[in-house]
Amino acid sequence: MAGNRPHYILLPVSPLFITFSLVCAFMLNLLPLGRWVGAPDFVAVVLVFWSIHQPRRVGIGVAFMMGLLMDVHDASLLGENALAYTLLSYFAIMIHRRVLWFPMMTQAMHVFPLLLMAQAVQAFVHFTASGRFPGLLHFAESVVAVALWPVITWLLLAPQRRAVDRDHTRPI
Repeated sequence: MAGNRPHYILLPVSPLFITFSLVCAFMLNLLPLGRWVGAPDFVAVVLVFWSIHQPRRVGIGVAFMMGLLMDVHDASLLGENALAYTLLSYFAIMIHRRVLWFPMMTQAMHVFPLLLMAQAVQAFVHFTASGRFPGLLHFAESVVAVALWPVITWLLLAPQRRAVDRDHTRPI
């Protein structure tokens, strides 16, 4: 670890903030960014984040429900995103203790295969249902999502951070 990097003691996360972040990720997925090559699946990234950081609060059930919402929004085969998000959450929960020990960029490299696997599951289900392969550019969104991992981690952990230098005029 870096000697001069601050070590934050995190406050407990609010369930309302988890819900707010999942709703915001869903709203970002509702934007017409899907037509652009490499537009990340924000719900998948936020699900992986919370499955790694709060596996008891955000688990497979939440991932399944978010997947069903995305299936309805995308007008895709019902269960395509639900299956991918469920597997994504399951494998993120499996490795959550290991991932938290690493620095940010190594965490991103651990998340990358999970996001690729979720996209491969979506592509496989889409291929078996329609007979069309979405193409290799379909997997570019995992690369973009991993590039955004440090920013998303910083944003989602920001409300939980305490000050490094405790000020006696602040309660926390």
